[in-house]
Amino acid sequence: MRYQRSLVPALALMLVVLPAGSAWAQGDEVPRGPTFGARALQALIDGIQFGVIIAITAVGLSLVFGTIHLINFAHGELVTIGATFAFFLNVTPSGPRWHLIPAALAAVAFGAVLSGLIERGMFRPLRARGTGLINLFIVTIGLSLLLRHVVLVLYGTRPSSYAQYDIQRAIDLGPAGITPRDLTVTVLSVLVLLGVAALLQKTRIGLAIRAVSVNRDLAAASGIDVQRVVLVVWMLGGALAALGGVFFGLVEIINWDMGFKLLLLMFAGIILGGLGSAYGAMVGSLVIGIVAQMSTLWFPADLQYAWALLALIVVLLVRPQGILGHRERVG
Repeated sequence: MRYQRSLVPALALMLVVLPAGSAWAQGDEVPRGPTFGARALQALIDGIQFGVIIAITAVGLSLVFGTIHLINFAHGELVTIGATFAFFLNVTPSGPRWHLIPAALAAVAFGAVLSGLIERGMFRPLRARGTGLINLFIVTIGLSLLLRHVVLVLYGTRPSSYAQYDIQRAIDLGPAGITPRDLTVTVLSVLVLLGVAALLQKTRIGLAIRAVSVNRDLAAASGIDVQRVVLVVWMLGGALAALGGVFFGLVEIINWDMGFKLLLLMFAGIILGGLGSAYGAMVGSLVIGIVAQMSTLWFPADLQYAWALLALIVVLLVRPQGILGHRERVG
């Protein structure tokens, strides 16, 4: 009886507090969240977007490796520099406060020039002196640390975003959705990748790049200016890295070490697709991006990069040369 008496006031209080028009008061079911199919479709859309951004940044890295067999550890900093340079032109009060579109174009040009200067002023003289690939790789690590901390000093540690296209309402795509900003970034990324493919297949410089990638000595004997081709590859890689940095900063956030965090996924995409293959870098990066986002359906988001690397290991166990790579005979 004592418990029944205490239960009556509690029930009366619930009837007073509960709104008359609520689902519980009307006897309706509580609204449920999105279904697994809807979440899977949304993760797939996000994965495609993430994958094509990784692909833009990874293509230049793959082309550099294909032409001079150098693993450029500083490539991730070119991504960060592109994003922060556009931020300076777009947001910083001491800057010109340009709209994001011309700021992004200027960042792409700056990335190309900076990458060309790095090749012409640092790595070409080192190669001319006969510096080994291991030593050159160590130089890229030192350059990466230098550029990263220069960005840290100039930009700071506070994450930021661009002035335009920050908050938008998503477009409904059935059970999923995507903002106009993210849709534009995805479409532009695909168009850029198609443009790079057309450049490699339909132009003379593209033919020269592919020739140097296959056999550098034979390409030089055929009259191709190898040093000019290498410079073009570095500038193209720097431009693509800067553009990918702007896209990544637009859909995520701008941070002083964003390129370094993305670098591991670039390497994963290149290795998964096939070392030295630009098309392999595109396909591998797309797979890495989709796996990373789809893994969040079952596991915490903090582990999405780990599952992407696990997918890399599994594929390499089955096909060691990568998805689009070719078997090479050793010895």
